[in-house]
Amino acid sequence: MKTKYFLLGVGVLLGVALVLTGWQFFQRPYTFRGSLIDPPVPAADFELTDQNGQPFRLSDQKGQIVLLFFGYTHCPDVCPLTLSHFKQIKADLGDRADQVRFVFITVDPERDTADQLQQYLPNFDSEILGLTGSMQSLESVWKNYGVYRAKQEVGSAAGYLMDHTARTYLIDQQGNWRLTYPFEMGKDDILQDVIHLLNRE
Repeated sequence: MKTKYFLLGVGVLLGVALVLTGWQFFQRPYTFRGSLIDPPVPAADFELTDQNGQPFRLSDQKGQIVLLFFGYTHCPDVCPLTLSHFKQIKADLGDRADQVRFVFITVDPERDTADQLQQYLPNFDSEILGLTGSMQSLESVWKNYGVYRAKQEVGSAAGYLMDHTARTYLIDQQGNWRLTYPFEMGKDDILQDVIHLLNRE
């Protein structure tokens, strides 16, 4: 009889231990895939013009996640690949995609007019917002987000190329600059971070 109660007690203790272990596992803090800005800082506000000639103000996007990328339409590699990732992330989000803004800001305003952006972006997804503006307005945005850009004359049909920062920036629903992602970061990692932030709301 004592053996029976002993075994029962051991079984109860093992059950409690398993429950506690499982609880601790599920309570582990989420590990972001991108480079975390901790504590997050308010994203510098700006107003530029989208491909439809409409004003876009960052502060108006509160309540939604904003993924920002700085590039240009004549880019031969990094920019089209990043925009392809945006398209795939948007598709993977399904009906939650309307809670995320995908934004492409030019580093080449000389060529990237609203008309040029309007022709270019539907190659990926027509709902990706392309932003341009005056050199003065853009220089302020580039500075606030630490974006490097430099014109490189290459003597090709393209005329010139632009060296530029190739990071994606994530601004959360509260308007805070939360994460950045290097070009090498896979789209699935960005997607997981976006889903985590959406689930916290």
